[in-house]
Amino acid sequence: MKYYCFSLFLFLASSNVIFSQNIAVNTNEKLVYTASYTLSGLLTEIAQISLETSHVKTSTATLLKLKFTATTFSKFDNFFKVRDLYESYVNPKTLTPLLYKRDISEGGFKKMEQYKFNHKEKNIDCVIRKFQKNGEFEDKLTVPNSGSTRDLVATIYNVRNIDFSKLKTGESKSFSFLFDAKEKFMVVKYLGKETISTNLGKKECYKLAVSLKNDNSLKGTNDNLLWLSADVAKIPVLAKFKIAIGTGELKIKSATGLLN
Repeated sequence: MKYYCFSLFLFLASSNVIFSQNIAVNTNEKLVYTASYTLSGLLTEIAQISLETSHVKTSTATLLKLKFTATTFSKFDNFFKVRDLYESYVNPKTLTPLLYKRDISEGGFKKMEQYKFNHKEKNIDCVIRKFQKNGEFEDKLTVPNSGSTRDLVATIYNVRNIDFSKLKTGESKSFSFLFDAKEKFMVVKYLGKETISTNLGKKECYKLAVSLKNDNSLKGTNDNLLWLSADVAKIPVLAKFKIAIGTGELKIKSATGLLN
């Protein structure tokens, strides 16, 4: 299940934008998805994924909070209960991440993480807490940041600021992100436009193929696909992926608060 949830993130996080101006992500958005996975040879809906945005005021600034939640449906909780929460606090104009929090509960495994992005010092301070049967463990470390490394949630939203009109079919982009306090590298290939049927109606989409350089979570060549709406919002509407223990899909269920 860890690799399943990780794969969902990968498809939502296909970007090579380095803190460009935000022209796509609105405040008070809510995107809801149904996540499916192959069980006994059948593609079965097992969880709901939600992405939400909201403004948060601090003593010195107003930030944009990006929130990601993953929850298994109750009938699957006895099999493998997932209650995951990810939050990223970013500059609303550039989506530059400042603070990232991760609180996950998957089966009997619980983990909390916090990243503080020090852009002037070009590093990221990480605190990781693991809750296990034999006690609670905490690690603290600082990892370098060249300026292009983001957390996963901030990357999810940065994808929507890519200017696909400047990409040629077959052209690839690569980028880095931090996951489990380790830098990961992804390659995204633009496959052109395609019109597909969704719960929001027929949508013209940008079609992408996703692969990893230094991680074997995703399997196959051009088997891991993502469709983004070809409009001002560029929201993910469909993803199909293949991992070592099966295949899965992510389909949009509803979308509110989008820029038109």
